[in-house]
Amino acid sequence: MICVSIGRGRHRMMKAEHKHLVEQGVQLVELRLDYIRNSVNLRRLLDDRPSAVIATCRRPNEGGKWERTEQERLVLLRTAIADGVDYIDLEFDVAEAIPRYGATKRIISYHNFRETPANIEEIHHKITKLDPDIIKIITMANHPNDNLRVLKLCRASSVPTVAFCMGEIGLPSRILCGKFGSPLTYATFHQGRQFAPGQLSVNQMRDDYRYDLIGPDTKVLGIAADPVAHSLSPRIHNALIRQANLDMIYIPFRVPSETLTAFLERCSELGVCGLSVSIPHKERVLKSLTALDDDVVGIRAANTVVFHNRDVLGYNTDCAAAIASLQQIVPMADEKLFFKGYSALILGAGGAAKAVAYGLKRLGATILICARDYRKGESLASILGCKYVDWPARQNADVHILINATSVGMHPNLNDTPFEANWFRRGTYVFDVVYNPEQTLFIKLARQSGCDTVTGVEMFVRQASKQFELFTGLAADEKLIREEITRAISAARY
Repeated sequence: MICVSIGRGRHRMMKAEHKHLVEQGVQLVELRLDYIRNSVNLRRLLDDRPSAVIATCRRPNEGGKWERTEQERLVLLRTAIADGVDYIDLEFDVAEAIPRYGATKRIISYHNFRETPANIEEIHHKITKLDPDIIKIITMANHPNDNLRVLKLCRASSVPTVAFCMGEIGLPSRILCGKFGSPLTYATFHQGRQFAPGQLSVNQMRDDYRYDLIGPDTKVLGIAADPVAHSLSPRIHNALIRQANLDMIYIPFRVPSETLTAFLERCSELGVCGLSVSIPHKERVLKSLTALDDDVVGIRAANTVVFHNRDVLGYNTDCAAAIASLQQIVPMADEKLFFKGYSALILGAGGAAKAVAYGLKRLGATILICARDYRKGESLASILGCKYVDWPARQNADVHILINATSVGMHPNLNDTPFEANWFRRGTYVFDVVYNPEQTLFIKLARQSGCDTVTGVEMFVRQASKQFELFTGLAADEKLIREEITRAISAARY
């Protein structure tokens, strides 16, 4: 069940929001009494309430807004119990001072906004001695595996336990806690009104992640990246999952570089069966793989991981997707060596650049590598056996194909371009791997200069389609992928 937290300064606003949420199908709300600016009138909030209610009054050191004395706060909590609130949220350090009374159920809670402590199991055990109906443990995630540590509390406890992590790294546990047996998760009414770091809106939880349909057998897919908040992959893959009516969920995992190996080692315990891999992990992920497809062997970068039994299988769907996208605008030179006789300047030396360069060279093109980090650029050029061009000299390269495989121009930096307007040559085939926005400044300037262009959306559609097939064994609806990308990019403008 999703409990929606309400925190408004006035009673009438809190009551109106409560009524609206119930009309939208919400069955349980948390009334954050610490948000009310004047004296709290509990009868006004509780009489004729349209759904079950949790009464909470949080102190400032636990993310609350209560400004009066602790004694006044405890009196308010006791009064809420006497007035017959459905649930009362009591911090574990005051639970013994507020005894059980009537039918009100006790949620005994622990919050830590700094970390997920090493002794979290011990803390949980101590709370079980405080006469709880529900235990609630909310901590800050500083490592992706903090999610697993708290989720295991839900599964192992004999007392119903709500446990998840805060922050961007902790977001997966908010979505997956029901899979592990948590009776509740928490959401906010509106995305812009969070009560804790990383909190999602009720619409995001219900519509984007279908929280109410997640069960013990739900398979987990996701994207591992850092940063990850900008990624459209969750939207795309969850739309495909909904269309295919699969018992799966695709979620974002923010995984700092130093935690990648440890995260991958524990993925199976989270129920993860497949991952998209993005910046900065496409090369680092290789040491965790037990088998590589031919493109990964050649490129030395993977953007897709499939967990099968004890195997961790690596694939690269970027290469084939990029080549197929370019083939839309570049005339075929040779049936087998499609790009024979063509030269290409590739801006960048990361995973995407490697994939494009490898695919073009394999099909006969002459490759020039140009990167802002000359060490990475020279290294890639040496590996491929091609020429390296210094970044300041990129405008002097006379080539047939120009490719931006950097992140320059990606949302929100819409006014950036790795290539100035007067550097484009009419008739050049220009490709930008950036897909958000689709019409980057790089693409716009190229088109204005008389170049044939192809956008990163074409590559994204193809690589996502192949990933979905690798994850599920099913063909993806590429029309649906395009529609979802278009809607997401359009929404990002406003």
